[in-house]
Amino acid sequence: MTRTHAHTEPYIAPAGQPLCHESAQLHVSGRARYADDIALPANALHAAFAISRIAHGKLRRIDVDNVLGEPGVVAVASAADVPGENNYGSVLHDDPIFATDRIEYAGQPLLAVAALSHAEARRAAARVRVDTVVLPAILDIRAALAADSYVLPSQHIVRGTPHEALAAAPRRLTGTVTLGGQDHFYLEGQIAIAIPQEDGAMLIESSTQHPTEVQHIVAHALGRRAHDITVQCRRMGGGFGGKESQPALLAAAAAVLAHKTQRPVKLRLDRDADMLITGKRHDFLADFDVGFDDDGRILALQLMLASRCGYSADLSGPVNDRALCHIDNAYFLEHVEVISHRCKTHTVSNTAFRGFGGPQGMMVIERIIDDIARVLGLDSLLVRRRNFYRLGERNVTHYGQVVDDNVIHEIVDGLAQEAEYAKRRAAISKWNATHTLIKRGIALTPVKFGISFNATLYNQAGALVNVYTDGTILLNHGGTEMGQGLHTKVAQVVASEFGLPMSAVRITTTDTGKIPNTSATAASSGSDLNGKAAQAAAQTIRERLVAWACSTDAVADDAVRFEGGMVHIGSRHIAFGEFVRQAHAARISLSATGFYRTPKIHWDRTAFLGRPFFYFAYGAAVSEVAIDTLTGETRLLRVDILHDVGTSLNPAIDRGQIEGGFLQGVGWLTSEELWWDARGELQTHAPSTYKIPTARDWPAQSTIRLLNRPNREDTIFRSKAVGEPPLMLAMSVFHAIRDAIAGCGDRDCRPDLAAPATPEAVLRAIGSVQKRTAA
Repeated sequence: MTRTHAHTEPYIAPAGQPLCHESAQLHVSGRARYADDIALPANALHAAFAISRIAHGKLRRIDVDNVLGEPGVVAVASAADVPGENNYGSVLHDDPIFATDRIEYAGQPLLAVAALSHAEARRAAARVRVDTVVLPAILDIRAALAADSYVLPSQHIVRGTPHEALAAAPRRLTGTVTLGGQDHFYLEGQIAIAIPQEDGAMLIESSTQHPTEVQHIVAHALGRRAHDITVQCRRMGGGFGGKESQPALLAAAAAVLAHKTQRPVKLRLDRDADMLITGKRHDFLADFDVGFDDDGRILALQLMLASRCGYSADLSGPVNDRALCHIDNAYFLEHVEVISHRCKTHTVSNTAFRGFGGPQGMMVIERIIDDIARVLGLDSLLVRRRNFYRLGERNVTHYGQVVDDNVIHEIVDGLAQEAEYAKRRAAISKWNATHTLIKRGIALTPVKFGISFNATLYNQAGALVNVYTDGTILLNHGGTEMGQGLHTKVAQVVASEFGLPMSAVRITTTDTGKIPNTSATAASSGSDLNGKAAQAAAQTIRERLVAWACSTDAVADDAVRFEGGMVHIGSRHIAFGEFVRQAHAARISLSATGFYRTPKIHWDRTAFLGRPFFYFAYGAAVSEVAIDTLTGETRLLRVDILHDVGTSLNPAIDRGQIEGGFLQGVGWLTSEELWWDARGELQTHAPSTYKIPTARDWPAQSTIRLLNRPNREDTIFRSKAVGEPPLMLAMSVFHAIRDAIAGCGDRDCRPDLAAPATPEAVLRAIGSVQKRTAA
């Protein structure tokens, strides 16, 4: 909001402005400090893991005698050297820091070597000799289902009478959806530095989305208490969920070595080791049986949903629960039954990844909708519209939450018109009828994504605001910065509360010694939670200052305003710095903590009912692609996006999140293929074999528009989360590819396309379509 007052230019509050990232200049100049840039003490050591090369087996003996004689080697740590609990799993405590008697996946850490240099540690770790007995390994979802191999109990949910409704449906369809996993491929790999402090305490520098969890895991590993461990993180070079639970492994291993040697230890993974050791996005398998009418309306759905969780639980419980909560996407399911299996395999434990199971659940229902449309010979957009949640009716999810903020109709209708969907659909049909080698496809898919942690206890945050007597502000909160702009947005909030420019506010390192008991920066909730907590702290100080000003100037509360670096007290104007200097002299506290807990939410996991989400974020995308029917190559030609961000806290950052999330989703669904060989070893563990999208994959034509509509819920400045929802806009690309493949056959064909839609997968789908058409 713009206000004017005497003697100054109009003041524009930073909140809501398209400001650059608070570290942008540091990023582009190479001066931003990450964990690996921190100067180490002179006696610091460097560590590396020795890992398993088999997927499943008994561990009989580890021989390190030759390792200890290697140049530069100072110490070796194994399970026997862990003074406390040999575990870094936060849920079931089933993740050993170092393997003991059993090996559960190829890449599992067996021990860690500390040496004078990183290169010496790596060379020595590679020389560890291991005596094992190889056991049969379960490597994929179907094998795990056949063996009843699960890391957690299966979840069964039923709404309505799906059996009866399915039997009575005039039309019925079955099928299978196959979705691959995804590596996080953050630019900065996993890293931790452990520095011994006095009296047994330990300082941890960690590239982590969850400093408090790292604090707890390290404390348990060392046999210490939480107050003995301090964890700090100034910034990460990307996280995407891969630094939520995984960093605890590195921090714990480094801490064990630091405890053993009483020297600082840095443990940094190179790209190959990172990809072999750490978890990925869960790959999913879904078998469906759907009943529908001649108009394409879903009448009943039975679904078996199974994910490859890996060897331990990690975060697979909440990931699969969120997948269950998003099998509806934007569609009303009146009669539905789902069984969700959390499969145990002898592969790395899969973990959090942007969307946290939501994208997988949504991909399943979008495939079902697309199949229904193709069987009926209808445009898939028409079938999608007929199944949307409505306003005032057909608006309750299968887990009992009322969808009372529905804007999907407005978004889809507006986008379809702006992107000329119908006109382009007709043009593509005409193209495909006259071209054999290059086929085109188009798809419009919606997004409805729930915002909040499913686990209610994590929906809380704290912040600390210090105002100094020169008018500057030091801000600290429990969220972590991974490039997404969280620190920028929270600083904008605080600057706006005091009527100051952004230059007056400095963000400091996230630190468990300043803000305790933090939640992970995840679930797209960073700005919602930490923005509100910081606002509460700022308002506490401001209220003290207003009360003092009212007492000294004999004015009412509403006569005191903070704008443009000035404080206006009735007819008196004073610079903010001078004002707070005087307040300090009057012994007014200029420091405050703030706390926020998300209102309205509640969740009964046993019944799988409640209101797990404070609100929903919506969006839609139209994507157009071309495919080469001889090579399977695909090219994204154009994308049009309309996305719901509420009243944006920072349109520039929000746009960046939409662009980045969309392209990361495109990578998941088209090019990023994880491949394990028959022995269970991951063979796609470097950029030479694992293909993430680049700037060259961005379409030549793109339009992104923000639906700048205030959030109906009382979020920070009525904004909406934007971290995860844009990733699911990429579903439109996958279905556009599927649409192009369908152009190789009959109108009602259902291309059997697995994700990711690599050239090989596209060629297989084309061959299948052409074979069925010929028959």
